[in-house]
Amino acid sequence: MEDTVKVATRRAPIPPEIWVLVASAMLIALGFGIVAPILPQFARSFDVGLMAASSIVSVFAFVRLVFAPVGGELVNRLGERWVYFVGLLIVGASSALSGLATDFWWLLVFRGLGGMGSVMFTVSSMALLVRLSPPAQRGHTSSLYGTAFLLGNILGPILGSAMQGLGLRIPFFIYAGAVFLAAGVVLVFLRGRAGGRPKAGEHQERMTLAEAMGMPYYRALLVTGFAHGWSNFGVRIALLPLMAAAVPTIGATAAGIALTLFALGNAVAQQATGRLVDRMGRRPFLVLGLAVSALATVFFGWVDSLWLFLALSALAGAGAALIAPASQALMADIIGANRNGGQALSTYSMSMDLGSIAGTLLAGAIADAVGFGWAFAVTGFVMAAAVVPWLLVKRRPGRR
Repeated sequence: MEDTVKVATRRAPIPPEIWVLVASAMLIALGFGIVAPILPQFARSFDVGLMAASSIVSVFAFVRLVFAPVGGELVNRLGERWVYFVGLLIVGASSALSGLATDFWWLLVFRGLGGMGSVMFTVSSMALLVRLSPPAQRGHTSSLYGTAFLLGNILGPILGSAMQGLGLRIPFFIYAGAVFLAAGVVLVFLRGRAGGRPKAGEHQERMTLAEAMGMPYYRALLVTGFAHGWSNFGVRIALLPLMAAAVPTIGATAAGIALTLFALGNAVAQQATGRLVDRMGRRPFLVLGLAVSALATVFFGWVDSLWLFLALSALAGAGAALIAPASQALMADIIGANRNGGQALSTYSMSMDLGSIAGTLLAGAIADAVGFGWAFAVTGFVMAAAVVPWLLVKRRPGRR
């Protein structure tokens, strides 16, 4: 399997459906960014420990993990657009119900419900990107989609931190409103577009999971997804706010700023990496991104300087910006535009969710036992270990 696609002499225009997905992604991320800084603190307000507070993040990922195969099959049967729309409705309802939770266990249930909707819109949006992205611009379209999420994540935590005076519940209702608005955008602007329910008798070639697992590149992607989920979708969201609140020289308010800088570093770097991934190949950026992320994380938990705390957050964001477009583009290379890769996509999503679950639970337990320093150090080691499969993958002769 080649790790890059040669750039066409003349670039195809970005399909309008991609821009709809980009706008929707920004609205979703804006709402999530508002909730992210206060979610662990909201869980802690029910008098639970660090590991239990971390489980609010991991239960979301656990339900995504369990429901992912179903999400992939729903995409095959109902089409990407319908699954995307219903997934957004479920996430919006979950957020509103979370804001109404009266105890920790109800919060856990409502967050888990959101995981079901999340995997539906995640897998379907990935499938739409694979289907619609011009082959020579797969890295570029992935970076556009990723940047939209990041812009929401940049503004969201700032707004979330500013809203702390309104209490811990209001941000959940704002998140729900943003997701419902995104669902409205999808309903209006994607109606009748690509990704609808397959017609009777219509057949599309499918990539089986066994076929994907036979490819070294796909197996390496699963390891990368696991590490990426552990660090950036698990530990960083669950433990960073708790660490900031526990260190007097940093403070709880800095959590929102740090998450914003992570997103800002990611957004700035993605402006260049998307196109470079198309020109220079996927693997070099995956290796570099994992290495940078590991270096930015391994000593993070022992930091007691506010400025170093913020600087390492921005550097980790830049590392993540190297991973995401290359991963998405390589997935599209593997599946191809004319095949249905629901199983391969949902399994890749599962790898990230499994990493997020393992990361939040194990790192939360480590933080409870020996402190935040070792929790983030282990996370850095996981990111570094994910480099190894890429060093073992061999390029085919004649490929860049």
